[in-house]
Amino acid sequence: MEISGIISAIVIGLIIGVLGRLVVPGRQHIGVLWTIVVGIVAALIGSAIAAGLGVADTKGPDWIEWLIQIALAAVGISALDRSRSRR
Repeated sequence: MEISGIISAIVIGLIIGVLGRLVVPGRQHIGVLWTIVVGIVAALIGSAIAAGLGVADTKGPDWIEWLIQIALAAVGISALDRSRSRR
């Protein structure tokens, strides 16, 4: 993977993580780095799911893929927030 691929993964992960964080109601007790990590993981898994469903490559924006990624990020942020709030 080239440096541009790594940078784009971080930027996309940040966007997906922030959007996922906005979907979750209330205040989350996780930091920005965890938001980025959850966003990157959600983006990768969401892309794989969208490819499996056949909706990853469409004409124009891939709205279904984005929705899958944001939903996965919201679930990941909720799970991480709950696990960290129990400590």
